[in-house]
Parts: sequence; structure tokens; C-alpha cells
Amino acid sequence: MFSYLRLLFLILHTILCSVLALIFTLIDRSHRLYFILTKIFGFGILTISGIKVKVTGRENLNRDTAYVFASNHLSLFDIPVLQYWVPNNFGFIFKKELAKIPVFGWQLYLGPHIIIDRKNPEKAMKSIERAKKHLTKRGISVLLFPEGTRSKTGEIQSFKRGAFHLAARVGFPVVPVTIEGTQNLLKKKPFRINPGTVSLHFDKPIESDNLNSRKDELELMEKVRDIVIKNYKSVKQWQ
Repeated sequence: MFSYLRLLFLILHTILCSVLALIFTLIDRSHRLYFILTKIFGFGILTISGIKVKVTGRENLNRDTAYVFASNHLSLFDIPVLQYWVPNNFGFIFKKELAKIPVFGWQLYLGPHIIIDRKNPEKAMKSIERAKKHLTKRGISVLLFPEGTRSKTGEIQSFKRGAFHLAARVGFPVVPVTIEGTQNLLKKKPFRINPGTVSLHFDKPIESDNLNSRKDELELMEKVRDIVIKNYKSVKQWQ
């Protein structure tokens, strides 16, 4: 019963923040208010759900630098965790189907994010070219889940090249991000939201302004994946 009450409050919180985000995108194209609301949204989701986060590696980041954050993906809770704890303003890449969701999808579409058609590689690459102009002009960081989808097993899946092609195009340093613990927070059968502790680690940024070929991008992709896997295994050993 308590899980359903949590769910109700999460839905109400999401609706309220989505409405405000939509208004903010219309009246403030600098997105300053939007990013403030992002922190409030993330904090609310974590508080309502009873989630605590152990964060390491924030000293590796400069709040005034734009990065490409490349994170593993375990749960729907990954996004609010990152929204609250990433110190830099960032947008993220989302699939075009989400833009059809009333209010929530509309604010994503109008916000500082990048819409992408995953079923059409050519259009996806064009989205990356548009993202380059958007990100470099405004100096906004971008969050990517290079696995492309949530891991069903908890293990790190293969990475896709698109994230690192974007990194090569914008020239932002790439930050390997490791999340562990969010996969245990939501159970579907029977439905239950489990309060718990999540580990979040930001590794040292890796320069990407010297990527000149597909081979360079693939090498960076494997390097970042290896770092994420290493940190993921380390976190699991600590627990």
C-alpha cells in the first residue's frame, strides 16, 4: 500500500514539474529556470522514493566546463539521480516517441535536450549534427546512455558509437559515469518501490578534441566502457 502512495506522489510531482517546465521553456529560452527546476524535480523524486545517494568523484568536474557524460543505465531512477547530482547544466538525448507524451514530452521537446530517431541511423546522425550547434553555442553539457537502453541483467551492455561520434563532433571532454543500485529500487511483480542507497561515481574527464576517425571514436568508446565496468565492479565489492 505504501508503495502505491509513493507512486501517487511521484506522479503528482512529475505532472507539476512538467507543467512548470513547459511554462519555463516558453518564457525563458536561456533555460536558467528550467535547470533550477531540474534540480527540484530530481530532489523530489529521490526524497519521495526514500533514495539516498553516495557520490564520489565530483572533485573531477568543473562546473564551468561543458562535458559529455556517458553513464551506464539500470533503471528509470537513473535520470533523477543524475539530474540532482550532476553539478553541470545538461540536456540528454531522448527517443522521439517520448515527445508525444502530453506535457511531459512537450517540455522535453522544447527543453535543452536532443530528440533522436533510433530506428533511422541517417536521421540519428543528423540529430547529432544539430546537437553540435546547440551544445557548442550554449556551452551545455549532454548526458548519454551509450548502452542505448536499460540493462535487464544489471551487467554493462555493449556501447553504441553514436555517443562518441557526438563527443568527437562537439569536442567536449567525456566523463565516464557509473551508477549502481538503482536496479533494486523498483519491483514490478508484485509492484513495490524500495527505498535504498545508490552509488554514483564520476571518473576523470577524457579529452575528445583529438578524435579524427571512426577508429578513434571506437577506441574512446571501449576505453570509457572499460572504466565504467571497472568502477561498477569496485562499487559492488564495497557493498
